[in-house]
Amino acid sequence: MGIVRRKKIDVAADIPARRVADLPVELEGAEGRSIRDAERELSRRLVKRYDGALEARTTNVVFDGIDTDLVRRVAKWEREDMESAKDGENVFSMMRRIGQAKAGLAADYTAQLARNVGKVVFFAKHIDVMDEARASFTKRGINFVSIRGDQTAKARAAAIESFTNDPETSIIVCSLTAAGVGLNLRVASNMVLAELSWTDAEQTRAIDRIHRIGQSEPVTARRIIAAQTIDSKIAELIDSKAGLAARALDGADEIASSVDVQLEALVGLLTDALEARGGR
Repeated sequence: MGIVRRKKIDVAADIPARRVADLPVELEGAEGRSIRDAERELSRRLVKRYDGALEARTTNVVFDGIDTDLVRRVAKWEREDMESAKDGENVFSMMRRIGQAKAGLAADYTAQLARNVGKVVFFAKHIDVMDEARASFTKRGINFVSIRGDQTAKARAAAIESFTNDPETSIIVCSLTAAGVGLNLRVASNMVLAELSWTDAEQTRAIDRIHRIGQSEPVTARRIIAAQTIDSKIAELIDSKAGLAARALDGADEIASSVDVQLEALVGLLTDALEARGGR
């Protein structure tokens, strides 16, 4: 028993072009201020940890500038603590809060897009973001369906059938986890990514729901990015890993699970904070 699978590079000529477009949004009001304050507090915590590690050194090594090795060790310690800590702000909780803050803006844009271009796929990572989008579409009187992890197989099939064949169903709200593989949604050529994945591979799998053999239109995936927050840093890191992920998917390379966007985001936050105070 086995599966014969063509590499993406071999089927590229059979499917139209695709592009990923970033749409920066400003998080305004108390919620936006709170998120930016939390990011600054996380940066201060990282700097304090870095300074403490410098003071605790027993060697006489002196660095003129930033000790990049120590920066990575501090980021790794913080990353390890994130998995066990129940309280306090961290990259996971911040990205979830940013997703919640973007939900309404992403839903508004999706509704406008659906009116202009027809069927649209809306992807989110968290259920509460999906729920806010659903509430927004309901309020606007837009017909939509959903794909989420708590559905029965029958409900899932009915949702796909409605989105594919009912011209009145203009939006499908999908979970990145539950709908990232196995679905054929090529009836749409436009997608909105309301939240970022932690890997390029997960993002690519989502886009592949519409960018697949049988698609007749160029595909556009629009990422909603919260400007001036860690959201934009995560987007840059995901893009920087895209080449590695593409090679792995095409069988030219293998990527270990050590490609850790959370770790790199912490490294970036700490490095930026140290540079802002003069590289000490």
